[in-house]
Amino acid sequence: MTEQQRDPSGEQTEPVDVARQSPTPGAAGFPPPTGEPYTHLPTAPHRSTQAAPGADQATGTAGMPAPAPGAMPPPGAGQPWASAPAPDPSPWATAPVAFSAWPHAHSADVTAPLPQGAGDPPAGGGTPPPTSAAPGPRASRWSAGTVAVLAAAVLLAALLGGTAGALIATRSSGLTSGGVLPVPQPGSTSRPPGSIAGIAARALPSVVTLKVKGADGQGTGSGFVIKSDGFILTNNHVVSSAAATGSIRVEFSDGSQLPATIVGRDASYDLAVVRVKRTGLPVLPLGSSASVVVGDPVVAVGAPLGLESTVTSGIVSALNRPVTPGGADDAPAFINAIQTDAAINPGNSGGPLLDMSGRVIGVNSAIARIPGSSPLDSGQSGSIGVGFAIPSDQARKTADQLMTTGKASHPVIGVILDTAYEGEGVRIAASSKGGRAPITQGGPADKAGLKPGDVILKFNGRVISDPDQLVVAIRARSVGETVTLTVRRGTTERTVRMTLQAATD
Repeated sequence: MTEQQRDPSGEQTEPVDVARQSPTPGAAGFPPPTGEPYTHLPTAPHRSTQAAPGADQATGTAGMPAPAPGAMPPPGAGQPWASAPAPDPSPWATAPVAFSAWPHAHSADVTAPLPQGAGDPPAGGGTPPPTSAAPGPRASRWSAGTVAVLAAAVLLAALLGGTAGALIATRSSGLTSGGVLPVPQPGSTSRPPGSIAGIAARALPSVVTLKVKGADGQGTGSGFVIKSDGFILTNNHVVSSAAATGSIRVEFSDGSQLPATIVGRDASYDLAVVRVKRTGLPVLPLGSSASVVVGDPVVAVGAPLGLESTVTSGIVSALNRPVTPGGADDAPAFINAIQTDAAINPGNSGGPLLDMSGRVIGVNSAIARIPGSSPLDSGQSGSIGVGFAIPSDQARKTADQLMTTGKASHPVIGVILDTAYEGEGVRIAASSKGGRAPITQGGPADKAGLKPGDVILKFNGRVISDPDQLVVAIRARSVGETVTLTVRRGTTERTVRMTLQAATD
């Protein structure tokens, strides 16, 4: 009977007679093929772990010295070691497969010593390969390739089985421990009165959104209730387009809407009062802007970009900023403004700026914009952290006048300023402009003895550096109030007092 033997290159060699490579009965052992000795996966023979009774531990049964641990039995011994029991007659135990180096196979004595460490018996004794056995028919059919494939298949099956088990365990654990999220405990929505949330909760019912339609289009702004019988304060530039023709609708925080009419407005202060036919409205209290200091926290409420009931927060960044907002069709407004970094955007105009007690300290009116960008509320500009509000002291005074007479009074000192002057302070014009004299006859400045060309250095002790700053400082006062000015004429400086009068035009 023959088998085909394949060399490593995969080519067929001549048939090998298996019978010729089998030992005859009684031979010393099964001779492995010649070539490189056991180099791949040596197979340990079956042995018993208990020594044969009566075995001599010092010498072999034939009177020969016992081999040293790890040594092979001497050639031709044909006897088992002293510590080994009789071999198992099973063909699997007595006929270990010999893995030879490919491709050649020649007869050789199996008792030839192996390279050191390649096939040594286990340390501390053990049973070496049997010296004689009848080869079973299966031994010659196991090749190195077959065993390698089987070993790889076993390893792969173990790996896949372990991975699948881990996945099943993980998924099962996830279903039992992480499948249901914990239910949050009930919480409270109440907030301290002095918190931003507490302030917003009290203020929002009093803040409204104004939807205005006019000849030049439509837009939105903000406002807040100042009297429970329907009076609402806002900016003049929010409602001015509907003054002649158009309509104004007020939307409250609950979503209800009512038409509104203009009670009075003033372009110079950029303030207006409108009214709706409803009573019992919640009023937002007015605070004192005179008590505000830089760094105070503030809250802005309004409808930026039409987003009603929006709340932002910040601080008071500066005071007494001269600002001149106003619509394109209106005369410029002069505001001695509160500056804040609370986000104010188009649509916030007319909304309240609140202190941490929930009182109005300003009316949001303008935002700074980069030169060359579009004006306020044109839809092209947004907050850059520099917003301005009309102080509440000014708003209260002007609102009272608008509700009483429909218009506001403007205090003046009775001079025309030289806007081309670039020196220290501001200078009274040296000659008439537009048919008006530099100093109004009988006015406050005339009575105080001021002359054309005089330079005003301070107003009520505050240094003045440009005309707008002086105008807004005067407009922040009231008609009939006494103020002081520091004036220079030539090289002489002096302080004068005067009483503000109302503008006649």
